[in-house]
Amino acid sequence: MSNPPRTRKLRLWEALTLSVGLMGPTLAMGLNGAGVATTVGKAVPLVFLLGLLGVGLVAYGFWRLTQHFNQAGSVYALAGATIGPRAGFFGGFALLGTYLAFLVCTLAATGVFAQAFLHAMGIRSTVPWVAVAFLAALGVTALNSRDGRTTARTLLIVEGIGILAMLVLAAVIMGRATTGSAPRHQSLDLSVFTAGGTTYSAVMTATVFAFLSWAGFEACASLGEETADPKRNIPRALAGSVLLTGCLYVLMMFAQTIGFGTDAQGVREFGEAESALSTLSGQYIGTWFALVIAFTAVASAFAAALSSSAAAARMVQALARDGFGPRALARTHPVTGAPTTALRVCGAVAAALTAVMYGTGAAAFDTYYWYATIGVLCVLVVYAVAGVGVIVFTLSGRGRIPRYELVVPVAGLGYLGFVFLQQSTGQSAPYTYFPWIAAAWCLTGVAVVLAAPSLTRRIGARLTSVLVADAHPTDPNRKVPS
Repeated sequence: MSNPPRTRKLRLWEALTLSVGLMGPTLAMGLNGAGVATTVGKAVPLVFLLGLLGVGLVAYGFWRLTQHFNQAGSVYALAGATIGPRAGFFGGFALLGTYLAFLVCTLAATGVFAQAFLHAMGIRSTVPWVAVAFLAALGVTALNSRDGRTTARTLLIVEGIGILAMLVLAAVIMGRATTGSAPRHQSLDLSVFTAGGTTYSAVMTATVFAFLSWAGFEACASLGEETADPKRNIPRALAGSVLLTGCLYVLMMFAQTIGFGTDAQGVREFGEAESALSTLSGQYIGTWFALVIAFTAVASAFAAALSSSAAAARMVQALARDGFGPRALARTHPVTGAPTTALRVCGAVAAALTAVMYGTGAAAFDTYYWYATIGVLCVLVVYAVAGVGVIVFTLSGRGRIPRYELVVPVAGLGYLGFVFLQQSTGQSAPYTYFPWIAAAWCLTGVAVVLAAPSLTRRIGARLTSVLVADAHPTDPNRKVPS
C-alpha cells in the first residue's frame, strides 16, 4: 500500500528556520571568528562582508531554480531537471554526505559544549562527551519523527534565544565602547572594514572561514513538497536565510573585534579565545550572562544537529522513493509525514561514526572540525552542481531567465573553486586527508551512475517528469526532455 499524500503545511518562517538552524549562527559566531583574526588581524568584519557577497553569488542558483521547481531532495531534484538524471543523482549523493558529516560534527559539538556548560557552573562531570552525543542523536531522531512544524518551531526557539543573547552582548559592547567605559577603553573603529595592515590576498583567503558559517543555507529547499506555495516561499526562505544571517554575522564580528580591541593585544586575545562570545560576556556583562551564552551554544549545536538529521533523512527518503536503496527507507509516518525509517538509519550511522572517533581517542573538538571540513568539501561540489544547473537551465530558455544573468552563477562557480582550492591545499595532517575522503564519497556516487545507468534513467524519468509538469502547470502536453 502506498503512503498517503502529504499536505503542504509549512509556512515561510518555518522553512526559513530549517536553513538558519542548520547553519547554527550562535555556534558559528562562537567558533569561526578566532581563525579569521589570526589570519587578517582586525579586518574580521570585512572578511565576513566579502563572504556574504560570495555566498550570495552561490545562493543565486538555488534561488533561481526553486522559483521553477519544488520536490523533496533539493539539489538531487533541481539538477535532475536542469542538467540530467546522472548529474542529479551525483549532486544528491554528495549532498547526503554533507548532511551526514554535519550531523556527526554537530553531535560532537553538543557533547563538548554541554560539558563546558557544566564546568562553567562548577559541576564536575566524568560523563564522556560521546555519551552526550548519543543522547543528542536519540533526541533529534525523536523530535524529527513528529510533525515537521515541531522541528521548525524547536529550531526557532533554541536559535532565537542564542540570537537575542548575541544581540544583547553586541549592544552592550558597542554602548560601552561609545561611552568610553570598555574594559581596556576600546572604542568604535570603522577601519575594521578595510584591509588595514594585511593584504587583500590574505583577506580573500580568510573568506574560507566565513564561508563555513553559511554552509547549509539551502536546507529549506528539501522541504519543497511540504511547504505552502513553495515556488514563492522556498526562494524567499533561501534569500532570507542568507541575508539575515549575513547581517547578523557582520554585526557580531564587528562587535567581537571592537570588544577585544583593534590593537595588537586585542587581536591576539581574539585569535586565542576558545569561546569568544563567552569570554566577552564575562568581561562586559558578568559571569551570569556568560552562562547564558554557554547554554545557548549547547542549544545551537543541538539545533544544528536537529536540522542536519531532518535534511539527511529527507534526502535518503527522496533517493529511496525514486529507486535507489531499499523501499523501506521511503516510508513516512501516516500522520506526521516524517520519514521515520530514514531518520532512524541516519541517526544510527551518525552515532556509529561518533563512537568510532571516540574509540580512536579523538577529542570532541577534533571530531567537530574534522567532520565539518569533510562536509564543507562535499557541499562545495553540491553548490557547483547547482551553479551549473542554473547555467544550463538559463541557456535552454525553459525558464525565461535573461542570459545576461549568467554572470552571477559563473562568478559563483569561480568563488567555489577558490574556496575548494584553499581547503585542499596548504593544509597539514590530518586535514590533508579530508579532500580524499570527500572525493571518495563523491566518486562513489559517480561509480553508481556508471554501473547502473538504467537505475539513473528510471530515477531521472520519474523525477524530471514530476518537476517539469510542476514547472509548467498550464501546459500538460509539454514533453519531458530526455
